[in-house]
Amino acid sequence: MSLGRSATRIFALVLVCLALVAPASARDLPRPETFTLNNGLQVVVITDRRAPVVTHMVWYRVGAADEDRGRSGIAHFFEHLMFKGTRDIGPGEFSREVARNGGQLNAFTSWDYTAYYERIARDRLELVMGMEADRMRNLRFSDETFTSERDVIGEERRQRIDNNPGAVMGERMRAMLYPHHPYGTPIIGWAHEIEALDRESALAFYRTWYAPNNAILVVAGDIDAAELRPLAQRYYGRLRPTRDLPARTWVQDPPSVGPMRITHRDEKVRQPSMSRVYRAISYATDEGRQAHALDVAIEILGGSETSRLYRALVEEQRIAVSAGAGASTSGLGGGSVSVSATPVEGVSLEQLEAAVDEVIAAYLRDGPTEAELARAKSSLAAAAIYSRDSQESLANIYGSSLAQGESIDDVVNWPRDIEAVTRDEALTMARQTLVLDASVTGWLLPPEAGQ
Repeated sequence: MSLGRSATRIFALVLVCLALVAPASARDLPRPETFTLNNGLQVVVITDRRAPVVTHMVWYRVGAADEDRGRSGIAHFFEHLMFKGTRDIGPGEFSREVARNGGQLNAFTSWDYTAYYERIARDRLELVMGMEADRMRNLRFSDETFTSERDVIGEERRQRIDNNPGAVMGERMRAMLYPHHPYGTPIIGWAHEIEALDRESALAFYRTWYAPNNAILVVAGDIDAAELRPLAQRYYGRLRPTRDLPARTWVQDPPSVGPMRITHRDEKVRQPSMSRVYRAISYATDEGRQAHALDVAIEILGGSETSRLYRALVEEQRIAVSAGAGASTSGLGGGSVSVSATPVEGVSLEQLEAAVDEVIAAYLRDGPTEAELARAKSSLAAAAIYSRDSQESLANIYGSSLAQGESIDDVVNWPRDIEAVTRDEALTMARQTLVLDASVTGWLLPPEAGQ
């Protein structure tokens, strides 16, 4: 679930205090209203009357993991192609029309989903609903447009990945961690496969996956289900579903048999660093509270400046300028845990990695203290409290969670389930996950002298 990611662990101390004193019911996430159209479109409505504004999101249950092998990047490609027009909307007109009406928009892709959103005044909601419904089934683009946009994506990859040594190493590490599972393929795609993408394959992908019975409409803001239902029916209800949607079954990797390592050197590297990634369970693959326990366990290990890694390496031993860990527990096909650290000048990566291993070994041996457990759960609960103040955050939480196999109840009950995690549960998940034989360690370094 989105709240389990390390990005949510940066909230102010006042929120932690709120979490400590608020009763459990006050920390529950709001329960949205839901309904489903006859064509299979799932609709989620999160009412927020504080301002005459709405966030309109369409989540497609398709992402980079659903691409045919050898055609990586095609899911992300549609972030671009979906703005190229339909019979009724000219190329680029979608974005211009939203901007003319004072709105904002964007799109994003993961391995598990692709999402498009607009934030706009309530009285302009029908405008974006009509345009979004139109491009769900009626997208058009020429050969020239396809070729031009493919070049744009190739350049995007060069700027974001190929010119970023850390990103290059991250791709290599993930490919080693998932040698067969599609999570080992970058979302943006491999460069040589992007260059080979063809228009017909793209259209086949679009016609299969971009359908109402493969989508979730999330609307958060100044509206309720009674008001939204006739609008959803008017604009989305007429769209035809895809018959016999493909099953989202992915090849599984064999068990790991030993630790893996890579070293990546680049002249752009000024500060050496080390990182490690482990395979892990996720909210879609766990049983009971396993993923909740893992989120808590990794929060204790490296989720903040009060964590084990930061206190030991940065504050006490003073051999690192940064150190931390994060759990990515939201994947439909599983998750991962990452650990990273950057040494101070004069400390080698050998020394730093040995110190990281010592902290992890002590944690797995002794487990967390009750104070650490309480602090980690309060920090994560504070993130839930904070998210309630943003309609965009709530729309993202519910949309991403539903697209990745969770239910409304899973989301609503998440804060309570986090609070229920015991010390033994957290320690068990840490021991099951932080296994060196199921990891990839990477060293990022400048070129060797003389190169």
